[in-house]
Amino acid sequence: MNSNASTAKRAARIAVLVSVGRHPVSGTQRYSRNDAAALTLATSLAARHHASLDVIHAGDPTNAALREYLALGAAKVEVLSVAEGDEIAPSLSVRLKGYDLILTGTRAEGTQDSGMLPYQLADALDMSLLASAVDIEVEADHVTVRQFLPKGLRRRVQAKLPALIAVHPMANATPRYAYAKLREGTIEKVLVSAASASDNRAWSIKPATAKPVRLAAAEKRSGHARMLSATTTESRGGSVVIEGTSVEKAQVILAYLREHQLVDY
Repeated sequence: MNSNASTAKRAARIAVLVSVGRHPVSGTQRYSRNDAAALTLATSLAARHHASLDVIHAGDPTNAALREYLALGAAKVEVLSVAEGDEIAPSLSVRLKGYDLILTGTRAEGTQDSGMLPYQLADALDMSLLASAVDIEVEADHVTVRQFLPKGLRRRVQAKLPALIAVHPMANATPRYAYAKLREGTIEKVLVSAASASDNRAWSIKPATAKPVRLAAAEKRSGHARMLSATTTESRGGSVVIEGTSVEKAQVILAYLREHQLVDY
């Protein structure tokens, strides 16, 4: 009985952050698959622990793609009105104070999304951050996630509440789309105080200075052979391809790169 009371107290408020995604082929705006998985996991946790669930977006409240989250199970999407190009972390950090558990996707699906938002929010809210989660369990005053690792590896990580969890695209969640819920749900615009959400960091923009890295084959000759080549003129091998189609010339280049292990495919 005491354990249940502790769980209800510590996991009483859950928030899900959602963004506007893009179709990989057409570029049409739609819901984000990462955030849809986070919403599905959060809905299950809220039902299991009798917690309140808030779905929050920072951006344009008139974006039609936000209504798709209503069809995926959100009763209401709360939109913090933020101008295009402005930082959304300050506004979200003000709104998210007091939550026990915050879920979001690992990153949005735009062309310039850095994936830094979960880290910025965890730092601003002084919360533990658990990244690349594929499933989530909440018990008493802590949360346990199974993390996605490369090459099929997984590991379990535990942290005390409150915590922020970034959900991996391969999470164990299957979003269900229901048109009736889309008609029933609402989009609510919320104003955030500009003073409380101000960001005092100074940003500077300048052209990138990084130069392309030149591929060089590893030297396989002995030290004696390399010393002799420094004093004599000799052929280093290779071939000059003049005849043939562009595909045949590309195949010669690819064969050279594979031979010297400069590419791994």
